[in-house]
Amino acid sequence: MASQLTQRGALSLLLFLTPAVTPTWYAGSGYYPDESYNEVYAEEVPRAPALDYRVPRWCYTLNIQDGEATCYSPRGGNYHSSLGTRCELSCDRGFRLIGRRSVQCLPSRRWSGTAYCRQMRCHALPLITSGTYTCTNGVLLDSRCDYSCSSGYHLEGDRSRICMEDGQWSGGEPVCVDIDPPKIRCPHSREKMAEPEKLTARVYWDPPLVKDSADGTITRVTLRGPEPGSQFPEGEHVIRYTAYDRAYNRASCKFIVKVQVRRCPTLKPPQHGYLTCTSAGDNYGAICEYHCDGGYERQGTPSRVCQSSRQWSGSPPICAPMKINVNVNSAAGLLDQFYEKRRLLIISAPDPSNRYYKMQISMLQQSTCGLDLRHVTIIELVGQPPQEVGRIREQQLSADIIEELRQFQRLTRSYFNMVLVDKQGIDRERYMQPVTPEEIFTFIDDYLLSDQELTQRQEQRDVCE
Repeated sequence: MASQLTQRGALSLLLFLTPAVTPTWYAGSGYYPDESYNEVYAEEVPRAPALDYRVPRWCYTLNIQDGEATCYSPRGGNYHSSLGTRCELSCDRGFRLIGRRSVQCLPSRRWSGTAYCRQMRCHALPLITSGTYTCTNGVLLDSRCDYSCSSGYHLEGDRSRICMEDGQWSGGEPVCVDIDPPKIRCPHSREKMAEPEKLTARVYWDPPLVKDSADGTITRVTLRGPEPGSQFPEGEHVIRYTAYDRAYNRASCKFIVKVQVRRCPTLKPPQHGYLTCTSAGDNYGAICEYHCDGGYERQGTPSRVCQSSRQWSGSPPICAPMKINVNVNSAAGLLDQFYEKRRLLIISAPDPSNRYYKMQISMLQQSTCGLDLRHVTIIELVGQPPQEVGRIREQQLSADIIEELRQFQRLTRSYFNMVLVDKQGIDRERYMQPVTPEEIFTFIDDYLLSDQELTQRQEQRDVCE
């Protein structure tokens, strides 16, 4: 028994004394039933392996999936798992080493550490607004993800990213930018005729058709020009609309509104007369009235209308010299013929040989045109009864009319005197001595001309000049 313990090495001895009673057996307790009660049992303790560098497979052979071990044995050669062998661990491309990079075969027949190769992955790329991406191999190494944008958007930044060995994606995250302008279509150009007696036309149209090329949102549409339903004057008018999207891109369109006015040929005023017209004076529906200067009377139609055929109705009248009727019963009847038509310059002298009278008549005869332009008719009262003469141009007045005129205008036969009467029959200026026509014309032009006469003079000027 002693020699057996010596050969096995150090042993742990467990001595068991045999009692007087029968022992109870318990499985695994070290007690074994036997008919002999006076025996000693010994349990062998495992001994450490003897170190032998010559054993080729001291440790188990390393086998790394998706990687490799590069080993160096003290014995050299192919002893890759003998005692003392050191192995450098590495992983294939696309895999990352988890654990020890270097292990050694220990006397305990185990390697000094563990490791394994885990497949490398990049994080999942986030989605981009108004765009997407597609990848060749998901999130694995060398996978390439190509970005694209929705219709109407433009990609700014990296168009593709690659999963790299450090587990990061190359480049940066791109963005989809709305750079395309909206689509806008204006109404068609239109043409409209002005209404009768108007130089404008009311024009309506529908709003433009607007659509965004990206997300469909139009923030505002502006109009440059009159609003639909406005009155447009004659001519061409450019209407422009501009649409803006949320990215402040804009697009414009335009169309033309053309308003035409039917016009008749321009009417000429009658000789010794003038025209007053409604509206523009030559447009469809305009009415032009003919007027004659003082001392002239209209003969023919008083007015004409511009028709839709662009022609005037009727025919033009004429202005004929006013016919003065001297065969009246009273001076009032005579003066009524000049009311609002002519001014009167009544000259009184004691006889035809009167020096002042002859001087005044001589000057007035040289200014007939100026007198006619200012609508002045001369009445002469010359002499003493019964040879007294009263005349208007070549027409003679009766003695009763002469007397009434003298009394009505307070004209004496005793000396030269003269009175200027306006178109309303009111005496406006008296002269006791001859005056030049220019003095008479200045007074009339400054104080007696109506607004219509002033306008006419400005438009037609003085034809005597």
